[in-house]
Amino acid sequence: MENQIEQLKLIRNNITRFMMMYEFALKELTTKIEILNDEFHVLHEYNPIEHIKSRIKSPESIMKKLQRKGYAQSLDDIKETVRDIAGLRITCSFTEDIYRVCQMLTNQADISVIEVKDYIRNPKSNGYRSLHMIIQVPVFMSDRQEDVYVEVQIRTIAMDFWASLEHKIFYKYEGAVPQQLLNELKDAADSATALDHKMERLHHEVQSIKSVDKTEPEYELVQKLTNDNQLSIPEALIRLVNQSL
Repeated sequence: MENQIEQLKLIRNNITRFMMMYEFALKELTTKIEILNDEFHVLHEYNPIEHIKSRIKSPESIMKKLQRKGYAQSLDDIKETVRDIAGLRITCSFTEDIYRVCQMLTNQADISVIEVKDYIRNPKSNGYRSLHMIIQVPVFMSDRQEDVYVEVQIRTIAMDFWASLEHKIFYKYEGAVPQQLLNELKDAADSATALDHKMERLHHEVQSIKSVDKTEPEYELVQKLTNDNQLSIPEALIRLVNQSL
C-alpha cells in the first residue's frame, strides 16, 4: 500500500512538472517578446506589437487531442505528439508587423523554428489570415534542460477580432454552423482584410510625411553642446543620453 502511494506521488509530481515546463516556456517567451517590443520602440518610436495573450491546454483538451491522434505511451510521447499545449497569440496593428515580429523571433539564437504556416499569403477557405509558428524554447529545470514546443499565432487586430467571433459562433452551434452564417463570416473576413490593407496604406502615408517633415533636434543639440561647452562629440552624446533618462 505504501509503495502504491509513493508511485502515485511520483506520477503526480511528474505530471505537475510536465505542465510547469510549459508555463515556464510561455514566461520566457513573453519576456523575450516584451524586450524586443520595448527595444523596437526606442529605436523606431513605434511598437509593432499591440497585445500578447498566452494559454495552456487543459488536461481534458490534451486527452481529446490524443484520442484523435492515437493514445501516447508516455509524457515524452505527449510532448512530441501535442505541440500546441502552450500557445502564445501576438496581435499586431499591421500585416507587415507580423512578418517583422516573426523575423525577430527567428533571429533569437536559443529559439528553434520547427514549422511555419503562412495563412496570410495562403488564406484559409473561410478567409482566416494569420501566421502560425511552432517553435522550441529552452527551459532550464533544476535537474535538466527541456526544449519545449510553443505554438505562436501572429495576426492583426482586425483578424483577431474576427477569429474570436468565429470561435464563439462555432462553439455555440457545436460546429454545425448554418451555411448562410458561414457566408457572412467569409464576407466579414474579407472586410477585415480590406481594412488591414487600408490602414496599412494610411500608416505608410503618415510615416512618409513624418520622414519628410522630420527635423534633427538631437543633432542640433549635440552641436550646441559641443560649441557652448567645448565638449567632444562622444561627451556630448553621453550628456544627451543622460538628460533623456
